[in-house]
Amino acid sequence: MSKTYKAVLAIVLLLPCLPAFAGDQIMSLGLAPEWNMNSRENFAGGLGLHFDYNFPIAGACFAAGVAAGASTNFSGIGTVEPGALFRWYFPGGGYAGGFLQADLGTSLILESGGVTPLFLGGLRGGYRFPIGGMFYIEPYGRAGYPFMFGIGATAGIRIGHREQQFTLNR
Repeated sequence: MSKTYKAVLAIVLLLPCLPAFAGDQIMSLGLAPEWNMNSRENFAGGLGLHFDYNFPIAGACFAAGVAAGASTNFSGIGTVEPGALFRWYFPGGGYAGGFLQADLGTSLILESGGVTPLFLGGLRGGYRFPIGGMFYIEPYGRAGYPFMFGIGATAGIRIGHREQQFTLNR
């Protein structure tokens, strides 16, 4: 068994244990349909999945996690985007409200039976709207390389619960 496979397996097995050690921390899991310019020809439709973990750092609301996306222009070009996310929420909203996110990873372009790997880097901005104590919707826009731009909306669930972290201060 390769070292990479063992590391991924350990992470997958330990993720359910994180709430026991997290205390007041919150994790979230979201699914996002997206429209983007992730192709040289035409626009592309896609779907993204992300998992993040909130870290309170000196009063700031910061989250980090993993993300994966896939899109196609429906005429021969597809893209898979595994990567990491680093998110900062604007002051006053806790882990809800406006955010700015950095995305880093790899873009795997699938075209004519071949795969072309490229560095992926981008910025995403959006707004997380809480729905009750567990769910959220967040419309977003993103720009970067090699996808140029994308717009979408994530629907997700929070894992772990701390009501005051998720309410907006108005």
